[in-house]
Amino acid sequence: MIKILDESDIRRSLIRISHEILEKNKGTQDLVIVGILTRGYYLAKRLVENIEFFEKVKIPYGSLDVGPFRDDAKKSIDDRSDISFDLNNKKVILVDDVLFTGRTVRAAMDAITNRGRPSSIQLAVLVDRGHRELPIRPDYVGKNIPSSKYKEVIKVKVYEIDGEDAVYIQKIRED
Repeated sequence: MIKILDESDIRRSLIRISHEILEKNKGTQDLVIVGILTRGYYLAKRLVENIEFFEKVKIPYGSLDVGPFRDDAKKSIDDRSDISFDLNNKKVILVDDVLFTGRTVRAAMDAITNRGRPSSIQLAVLVDRGHRELPIRPDYVGKNIPSSKYKEVIKVKVYEIDGEDAVYIQKIRED
């Protein structure tokens, strides 16, 4: 595995994305942040902390389990989402660690619209690795990392789960 981003790179990316969110939305009015479980939630929490520090206001945030809304083998029945606020007429910032084919984001949009009708859904990702199968584009990107679709994987590690903040690219062994 090759480390592509370290702790300070991730911190700087999240600070930049926080500022971009504030600029694009002209502040925090009607802004809510939702992180896709699992690592997207922790990145979302950090974006919220940054924005609250910059703007001195509280931002509603929660976690979203896309499992029940998937269309593939990762589909699940249990919904572990924790969204305790209204999504109607809100600007929802959806946060994930890696954007790849777009299928997780499609499921996340279905999960969001199942809970309400936001005025907009914007997408923030730490890593965009390309290879989209659906017409989905992020609004905020920490780093674009072109990768081989079948021969490489991007691994995002967050301190809360993995004991470190880092992004790695790993070659998949060919047998």
